[in-house]
Amino acid sequence: MTLEITPAKLKGGITPPPSKSQAHRLLIAAALAGGGKIENLAASQDIDATRRCLAALFAPSEGLPLLDCGESGSTLRFFIPLALALRGGGVFVGHGRLMERPQQPYFDLFDRQGISYRQEGGRLTVAGRLHAGVFPLRGDISSQFITGLLYALPLMEGDSEIVLTSPLESAGYVDLTVEVLTRFGIEIEGTYHVRGGQTYRPADAVVEADYTQAGIYFAANHMGSAVDIHGLAPQSKQGDRVIADYCAQLALPGTVTLDVSQCPDLVPALAVCAALRDGETTHMIHAARLRIKESDRLETTSEQLMRLGGQVAQGADSLTITGVSALTGGRVSACNDHRIAMMLAIAATRANGPVVLEGAQCVEKSYPRFWQDYAALGGKIREVP
Repeated sequence: MTLEITPAKLKGGITPPPSKSQAHRLLIAAALAGGGKIENLAASQDIDATRRCLAALFAPSEGLPLLDCGESGSTLRFFIPLALALRGGGVFVGHGRLMERPQQPYFDLFDRQGISYRQEGGRLTVAGRLHAGVFPLRGDISSQFITGLLYALPLMEGDSEIVLTSPLESAGYVDLTVEVLTRFGIEIEGTYHVRGGQTYRPADAVVEADYTQAGIYFAANHMGSAVDIHGLAPQSKQGDRVIADYCAQLALPGTVTLDVSQCPDLVPALAVCAALRDGETTHMIHAARLRIKESDRLETTSEQLMRLGGQVAQGADSLTITGVSALTGGRVSACNDHRIAMMLAIAATRANGPVVLEGAQCVEKSYPRFWQDYAALGGKIREVP
């Protein structure tokens, strides 16, 4: 789908969609507990993938279950240890760039435990049984590996410990995992000791509004819109709640350096804010993991903003943005990346001409109602050939 977006400020109230990160975790915990009412769920391609994999994992069948993870990195990495613990393995398929994302931290553990694995094209097969013990794990590739193990290790017969061999990035996501596990009766001690033989207990929960998706509206407000953002939990464990503080820093004069190691998904929203800091420089550092998302987000963020007149330079793990007074119109691409599509929608609110966005439908991955909400807030969009 290609949309033409006519520049217009956004105005009105919005409640961001439910947190995708929390919803994944609550759905898995409830399934392991055999019950629990999870309210305020919203459909998206990633959440559909987790529901689909839960159905496959718990379906009575012979052989290894087939788990279609769509394009969801969370689903893939959360379910690999669970499939080993519950079914002796599984066959995982993915789409888009999913199977290009690194799984080496798991593979290193599997080599230690004698678990077989084979990856061919878009299919990963793992077979064997996960055993309790010490799990050395890097913390700077993805926190999703830690979460996957934290769900599986309580089911082991013996006690286990995850030992981080490098600094933990996106720590807020692990905090969110521990909070959900605690709600469902699982005890995690320290960082991270897990007693074996535990039992998940049913619990009810309401999914919080998503700070990551709210980030795009924080960015819009930073750029002159007037969106009232409702429903966010001030004490949330979501790491992306730092969006308000980072936007405040971008409102100050002078060079600003933002460490995005704990909030990589906010980079597109922050980048478009930085692009309009007229004459000021913004450095976003510790961002290497953005190269292995739905797109290479350092590349696509810089390329698409430059198509609209932004001044962006890439480093291996960073972006340096020199602010301009206004963005131009032009033709851009979402690059099959939901966060790039939403970044460009917000960029259009401060362009001096229409923005034509190719591939706008990719927002369905995480926020299917985005374009309806954007229009309800006064965004001017129309579908074009």
